[in-house]
Amino acid sequence: MTSNPYPLGLRLHGRRVVVVGGGAVATRRVPALLDSGADVLLVSPELTPALRARADAGRLHWVPRRFLPEDLDGAWLVHVAIDDPMAAASVSAVAAERRIFCVRADDRTAATAWTPAVTRHGPVTVAVLGGGDPRRAMTVRDAIRDLLAVRLAPEGTAPTRSRPDAATGGPQRGRVALVGAGPGDPELITVKGWRLLTEADVVVADRLVPGLLLDELRPDVELVDASKIPYGPSRAQEEINQILVDRALAGAFVVRLKGGDPYVFGRGGEELLACAAAGVPVTVVPGVTSSIAAPAAAGIPVTHRGVAHEFTVVSGHLAPDAPASLVRWDALAGLHGTLVILMGLKNLAAITATLIANGRSPQTPAAVVQEATTGTQRVLRSTLGEVAADLLAADLRPPAVVVVGDVVGALDA
Repeated sequence: MTSNPYPLGLRLHGRRVVVVGGGAVATRRVPALLDSGADVLLVSPELTPALRARADAGRLHWVPRRFLPEDLDGAWLVHVAIDDPMAAASVSAVAAERRIFCVRADDRTAATAWTPAVTRHGPVTVAVLGGGDPRRAMTVRDAIRDLLAVRLAPEGTAPTRSRPDAATGGPQRGRVALVGAGPGDPELITVKGWRLLTEADVVVADRLVPGLLLDELRPDVELVDASKIPYGPSRAQEEINQILVDRALAGAFVVRLKGGDPYVFGRGGEELLACAAAGVPVTVVPGVTSSIAAPAAAGIPVTHRGVAHEFTVVSGHLAPDAPASLVRWDALAGLHGTLVILMGLKNLAAITATLIANGRSPQTPAAVVQEATTGTQRVLRSTLGEVAADLLAADLRPPAVVVVGDVVGALDA
């Protein structure tokens, strides 16, 4: 006789959770653990770029080696995210000896705890266990999510599904959707973007994608980590293009999930052209861009009556004197409106110096918003002349958005 699992909500804030393995499964599971406030220890010789970025940012502690029994000292929970049955069994055996609940990605029947299919709506979290069948759990979870969406949608509207395939009745395969995931908060993805994500066979994700969205993918979805960590490991854009084309031509529905908006410095246009050249149909789903969302999250409107009648969004990934730069910084210095700089932290000192040299006042208000709309958002307020030095002193890191203009203080009481 098989007993039913006992459902329980774990309060993991400040408590040690050990994750063994640094691949795609861990990439999907770690964000929810971090969102719970858990003290995550990740044990693995190598990490995906997305996990490496979280480790470099101090969100988790990474031990770059294979598992040792002492790794479970002080642990409350362990996730085994490796596909080697013998290695996984050895970890769960140590966990059993210490009476620590163990989740196993390789063998649910050998685990002492299961991860449910989860949907989140603000403070409400719904977790579904399907008796060991993840597909059943996902089906029930999606039905509940649709009901919640109907309850929360404006009167007279309801969530809709993708146009079905005539042969199967399911969503069309052999195509690509370029989906903007928004600035960081998983609830800021559009309804259409979220819906396509639930239907995907393959998800190709950037590092700026909200991690909790990956936690809600079906277990059979292929997750490709296409993270482009600044000045770190990355996949060439050509390789990403080829992955999209190859998977779609093989009959899969591929979602290219990108932070922000696919067309705002997201290279979505290059991906669309590559798919079009291969005859792969593409759907583009706009996303909430951080160029507007980050200032808004920090209480800064990019335009304000009587203060700014225009705003300009510019990439700062190249220094002003770089031969490849296409930005007319001298012209931007003469504008009276708001200047929003993306990917500009590395070159911020050179950028601010160039703006000042071309006439922008060093006393112009400036702000830096790090990891906007997330629980780790930080805001630095300064002036154009001081912001580069203040940034270093505050140890702010990418991803961050720089805002220059009088709007920075427009809503101050």
